[in-house]
Amino acid sequence: MPDAAPPSEAPQLKLSTEAASLTLCFSGDWLLGAELPDLQPALHELRQRDDINSVQYAGTELGQWDTGLIAPLARLHRAALDAGLQTDSDQLPDGVRRLLQLAFAVKERDGARREAFEPDIVTATGIATLEITATLRDLLRFVGDVMLSVGRVAGGHATFRWHNVWVAVQEAGAEALPIVGLISLLIGMIFAFVGVVQLTDFGAGIYTADLVAVALVREMAPIMTGIIMAGRTGAAYAAQLGTMKVNEEIDALTTLGVSPIDYLVVPRFFALIVMMPFLTMYASLLGIVGGAGVAVSMLDVTFVQYAVQTSQAVTLSTLFGGLFKSLVYGAVVALTGTQQGIACGSSAMAVGQATTRAVVMGIVLIVVSAAILTVIYINLDI
Repeated sequence: MPDAAPPSEAPQLKLSTEAASLTLCFSGDWLLGAELPDLQPALHELRQRDDINSVQYAGTELGQWDTGLIAPLARLHRAALDAGLQTDSDQLPDGVRRLLQLAFAVKERDGARREAFEPDIVTATGIATLEITATLRDLLRFVGDVMLSVGRVAGGHATFRWHNVWVAVQEAGAEALPIVGLISLLIGMIFAFVGVVQLTDFGAGIYTADLVAVALVREMAPIMTGIIMAGRTGAAYAAQLGTMKVNEEIDALTTLGVSPIDYLVVPRFFALIVMMPFLTMYASLLGIVGGAGVAVSMLDVTFVQYAVQTSQAVTLSTLFGGLFKSLVYGAVVALTGTQQGIACGSSAMAVGQATTRAVVMGIVLIVVSAAILTVIYINLDI
């Protein structure tokens, strides 16, 4: 039978000072995976002690060793050199000494080591501003590329398949109905409950229908549908195109002379532009139905009365104002999702980061565009 391995001895690092010389004594088994001693006391001695001018490494009591010794030893040796101390490694094993000499045979190039950077608030604000500016610039450049591609499609000069549009319509339309319907129904019920509680005190409970209908059709249905589609479809676009980028499928299309914008982006853009108004009308209808259920159950009104009041509250300008917003939000979701997918890096982590950025950017731009459109509607008295 083979000889049994010797028992492992715990690694130790002892410090001793004699005649302005600091001795670092290594003993035991210094192996990767073992619980190694804390180097901070030794580093503190090397950096703070002014009464020593040399460092001696002792390894006569070393057992087994591997990189678990070389890495801490190199760290200590670098600290000693930075402090301007003389070093003596003659008492180390021959293999350790040669590896240490090899590690420091070439002087480290200035700036080669990554340094910890803790920016102050002004610097952090400047960095964030530059990053936001660069992101917006990339997005505007991408929007320009998409518009040029739409022009090529209209002229019949693009590598474009309508079959891809119908597939994207199915994904962004019919498959999104359950989640859009559920959220809209609950939002309508919440609006109706708040309206009933507040307006009943003034004897105006029937105007809950006006509150629910106008709020949903004009504002909440478009923006909630847009946010849902940003988290669902925009993220899916970023993940799909990002995965294709990682698998070099987009590079293959470019090599074959096929524009990725024409073939991959524009069909998704068209699909979301077409489906967002229909999803918004569907969301408005279910929200009104949910509000009607709450109002009829809590107020002394019939469903017919509620429906008549709703029809009187919703005008064509209110309806088309909400549908126009849905078109804008659909374009925002499609552009942010596909842009982040096309701009994805070449790793699996990059796909997740692109998906997250697509959702965040889409929601932020939806809210910003909603505020801008609301101001425009107010000024135009729409």
